[in-house]
Amino acid sequence: MEEKREIPKVPLFQFIKHSANILKNPLPFHHKNFEAKGDIFTLKIGFKSRIYFSRNAAFAQYALQKNQKNYIKSKIQTEDLVKYVGRGLLTSEGKLWKKQRKLIQPTFHKKQLENLLEAMQEAILIEYERVTPGKSIDIFPILNDLAFQTVVKSLFSSAATAKQINRLQEITESSQRMLIKELRQPYLGWWFKSSGILKKHLEESEEARTILKSIVNTRKASGEKQNDLLDMLLDAKYEDGSSMDEEQLIDEILILFTAGHETTSNALTFTFQLLAKYPEWQDKIYSEVKGNDGLGLMQQVTTFKKTQQVIEESMRLYPPVYFLDRVNKTPDTFNGMEFPAGCNLLFSVFEIHRHKKLWDKPEEFLPERFEEGGRKFSAFYFPFGAGPRKCIGNNFAMFEMIIAVSELVRKYEIIAEFDEIEIIPLITLKPKNAILRFKRR
Repeated sequence: MEEKREIPKVPLFQFIKHSANILKNPLPFHHKNFEAKGDIFTLKIGFKSRIYFSRNAAFAQYALQKNQKNYIKSKIQTEDLVKYVGRGLLTSEGKLWKKQRKLIQPTFHKKQLENLLEAMQEAILIEYERVTPGKSIDIFPILNDLAFQTVVKSLFSSAATAKQINRLQEITESSQRMLIKELRQPYLGWWFKSSGILKKHLEESEEARTILKSIVNTRKASGEKQNDLLDMLLDAKYEDGSSMDEEQLIDEILILFTAGHETTSNALTFTFQLLAKYPEWQDKIYSEVKGNDGLGLMQQVTTFKKTQQVIEESMRLYPPVYFLDRVNKTPDTFNGMEFPAGCNLLFSVFEIHRHKKLWDKPEEFLPERFEEGGRKFSAFYFPFGAGPRKCIGNNFAMFEMIIAVSELVRKYEIIAEFDEIEIIPLITLKPKNAILRFKRR
């Protein structure tokens, strides 16, 4: 019989003492406690609320894969995010999630994505026209627009107007900022409601739905096929032969906007900052790109191994999804530690990706560790999550990032205009002050 083990506790006064710093950046507080308490600890953050923090990769794998049926997403995604983007793949659970995953999965198969690569490249190259050689710029806003435009082009081809696209981007990013406020300042919930701030954001979300319905109905009425994601979603059939109803389709599109652009823009920004700090890897990527001129886009995204290694190492050091949240439906035990039903579990991907017992020289940028691909690290490398709920768009994101990195390095040398890479841990891990300078090759 497995020996029972106590889960180390962090006193509430420690949380209160450091609350101002935690509000800005909770990662140093987490790291300090992991180093002092071990790979799993618990923290009481109120009279009743308790959170369990883990950087134990085996526990993460257990919850996300081996016993995933007992571990569901927390209310952050299944309730808080739902009011802005609806109930789709990212925010649903149980039967609805299974039904939608089975329906949408084929849309993101590599063979289907091949049809989207030209649209991706076009959107990327248009945004790169905003890069001014010799001028120091914060690259994040350009990459943020690039990622959004790539999702839009892949979804709608040319069906959406520039005005519609700009408004959708405004609403998507405004909703995310509002959600962050709600999560970071729950004690102001009464003010958000009484002041009308929350109502304003919910009305904007309805406006986004109206815009999307207009685009979808225009496509249906045209009878034309563009071979984009919208066509694939419209053509997708459930087992009984029926299609998604309009509301469900809009939910899935809103989630593609939300999940599909922010994580990618974050990852690309960190990747370019790392390339600026380690120019020898720029040279390797440039040689790879120039040595394979003439390849088709699908051949490029599957052949550019150096480019992929750099992206994978960047997502190890700076995973955009830097924590994964789960709640256990029934009581469970792991390594002798007992978890009553309803535990709020936060798995720190950031800490797992830098764990000294898992990685050789974990704080160093060493893309060569991914020379044989990421599969050998699958037990403790989770840039897209793990298990059945692994991000459905992981291939889409990797293809987009490989094209984005290779195209920028093809044109420019990237020069660092910052001292250290700064981070802002919000819903995702965001970059701060990513100031770079570009020299035309």
